[in-house]
Amino acid sequence: MRIDKYLANMNVGSRKEVHSLIKKKVVTVNGELVTTPKQQVKEDDLVVVDGNEIAYQQYHYFLLNKPKGVISATEDRSQQTVISLLKTKDRYQGIAPVGRLDKDTTGLLLLTNDGALAHELLAPNKHVTKVYRAKISGVASEGTIKTFASGITLGDGTKLKPAKLEILAQDKVHNLSQIEIQIQEGKYHQIKRMFGAVGMKVLELDRISMGKLSLPTDLKRGQYQEITRDKIK
Repeated sequence: MRIDKYLANMNVGSRKEVHSLIKKKVVTVNGELVTTPKQQVKEDDLVVVDGNEIAYQQYHYFLLNKPKGVISATEDRSQQTVISLLKTKDRYQGIAPVGRLDKDTTGLLLLTNDGALAHELLAPNKHVTKVYRAKISGVASEGTIKTFASGITLGDGTKLKPAKLEILAQDKVHNLSQIEIQIQEGKYHQIKRMFGAVGMKVLELDRISMGKLSLPTDLKRGQYQEITRDKIK
């Protein structure tokens, strides 16, 4: 690939900024000075910019503990996005959230520029299980569990796949429940709409796992860490 694309992909700078670095004669490939942004470079070449080696990595994966008040988008004119939580050095080209968590939903969110992997995780036929914990206005019962297990139908006629519901705690005095739910889909506001269909309301929602991927116990809200594709697989 071209050296300017290589360096832009590695977040050294924009194409324009990379061209400027080349003009300043601070970019070398295998010890040879780069004089044109069109120079071809291979992934295993030794690329150095201003004394710093720039190793090439095509795909990046970040595990984020999403906080409330942040939207699952790459950019927005008025609201903070999950991408803005990344350090500048980690905002590689193409980085985007895998699926979406609502603005007020917290928990596990994967950010990557690996589109093929994102498709694998989101495709309904892949049956990747997502697990959430929630605080519910309403007292969930064995009947609720059976209704969800049979595959609930939403008010607009949307038929959902069976979901596994577990009641963690009930507070009949205050009409509240703590639950854990497993789903294999990711439709718009799905869990909120599911509970709405049985006369309940989701007050708090937190995703704790996606497939076998879960958040480290020491990863606080708003924090993230880079992980490998092998760990995701």
